[in-house]
Amino acid sequence: MSISKFLSYSFNELSYEEIEKFIKKLVSIYYDSRKILVLGAGRSGLVGRAFAMRLSHLGYNVYVFGETINPPLNPGDMLIAISGSGRTKLVVTAAEVAKNLGAIVVSVTSYPDSPLGRLSDIVVRVPGRTKISGEDDYNVRQLMGIYEPLAPLGTLFEVAALVMLDAVTAELMARLGKTEEDLRSRHANIE
Repeated sequence: MSISKFLSYSFNELSYEEIEKFIKKLVSIYYDSRKILVLGAGRSGLVGRAFAMRLSHLGYNVYVFGETINPPLNPGDMLIAISGSGRTKLVVTAAEVAKNLGAIVVSVTSYPDSPLGRLSDIVVRVPGRTKISGEDDYNVRQLMGIYEPLAPLGTLFEVAALVMLDAVTAELMARLGKTEEDLRSRHANIE
């Protein structure tokens, strides 16, 4: 079994209702000129940074958690938290604070019933092996005929989340009437 076959399996497991709810909220955030703060730890944080970059190219008022230029979150702003396990303390704590401030909390996770998932307003479940996967992960792999891990730790979640978020970007381009030239005009010109 290859990583691409596992990703195909994962994408078949996505809930398009969850993704549609996420996209609709992103469209309303755009037109309301609200802020978005993207958060993740480790490699999930890198996925978040990539998505934040695309949101910036689309014209969103977007920031990455932990940077020095973050403005305060206000009620109606959005926090997008990416955590395969949904248990990463930094991510869960930041999401709790955002929720208490009245922000809309969106989680991208493999575990909707995790602490992060339970406090989120919108959960987008992205199947994938995470660094805490155990018996459930083993059983799924056995049913699929996979007898060895395809990639270390949370790689499958991170790659699946990146592709799903890039697909969200493409859908936002269509709904917001943006072209690649529009995105290119907002791309960094010093790199």
